[in-house]
Amino acid sequence: MKVGIIGCGSITKFRHAPEYYDNPHITEIVFYDRNPERADALAEIFDGKVVRSVEELFEDESIVAISDCSSNESHHIFSTQALLSGKHVLTEKPIALSVEEAKEILEAQKKSGKILMVDHNQRFTKAHQKAKEIIQSGELGKVLTFKTNFGHGGPESWGVNKSNSTWFFKKSRSGYGVAADLGIHKLDLVHYLLDDQIEQVSAFQGTLDKVDEHGDPIEVCDNIICNLRTQKGRLGTAAFSWTYYGEEDNSTTLYCEKGIMKIYHHDQYQIEVITKDEERINYKLEAIQTNDNQTNTGVIDAFVDCVRNGKEPIVTGQDAVDSLKAVLAIIESAETNQVVNV
Repeated sequence: MKVGIIGCGSITKFRHAPEYYDNPHITEIVFYDRNPERADALAEIFDGKVVRSVEELFEDESIVAISDCSSNESHHIFSTQALLSGKHVLTEKPIALSVEEAKEILEAQKKSGKILMVDHNQRFTKAHQKAKEIIQSGELGKVLTFKTNFGHGGPESWGVNKSNSTWFFKKSRSGYGVAADLGIHKLDLVHYLLDDQIEQVSAFQGTLDKVDEHGDPIEVCDNIICNLRTQKGRLGTAAFSWTYYGEEDNSTTLYCEKGIMKIYHHDQYQIEVITKDEERINYKLEAIQTNDNQTNTGVIDAFVDCVRNGKEPIVTGQDAVDSLKAVLAIIESAETNQVVNV
């Protein structure tokens, strides 16, 4: 397979490009970025080629699939065009900034018949997959309540330009700040682990610490705290932050009828189960990928496998829309000080 990548920022440099490069079924990567120097740099690192317009990617019949790693506001444009040009597409999250834009992509996927997958990568970690297996086995009974957190020191140290001018801080480009950057991962994870959907939310948001390149408070939230109710009646809390300075938190706790499951709390054990009888069962799987610890996410390998073998992706376009709807409800709740139905 020959693949193309739209956008040559950090997500391409540290995740998509190296994972395509290491996949034995990929023969060549073709890079496009509106900043030609970024595309040239990655093409040199990963022995790829460069095009100077996105249309060249779409018109190249030898390119089978495309990763859309553009900034959030462009996903509905590039992913839709890629699908309609006959390419399979892996889109970065969030799938779009509105449900209407997301539906454009889903309609293009339906019309084209090509595979659409969205990079909600938390579904691919061994700990989260094992956690889902434990839940489905029934050994802990039903999940009653939950809490989940995702926070780190902010995207300005991750972004390609390593500064406060990052597009993540611009409302027109990122849309919803930390909620669309980190929060959407955990909302999707709740849907995945519980085989359930968030249906009601209340939330508080704030721009507590981050400033832009001019020293002014950023245009989007850097912290958001949520209360969640699912369709099956589970209750939960969630916290998403760009101001966890010193240590990242990517943890989830599930409180079940017969015990508790802690995920990514312990340095050595990625899952800790404490049963109702106080028995402790620890699972040592793999450390989760962080901005400082770049490992293979498994996302590209899964996408390539879907394309090669015609498989349904573990994260579909509809899954991504469901998570986007939860983010939009959370933002609405935070802005109106009201409980909002998803």
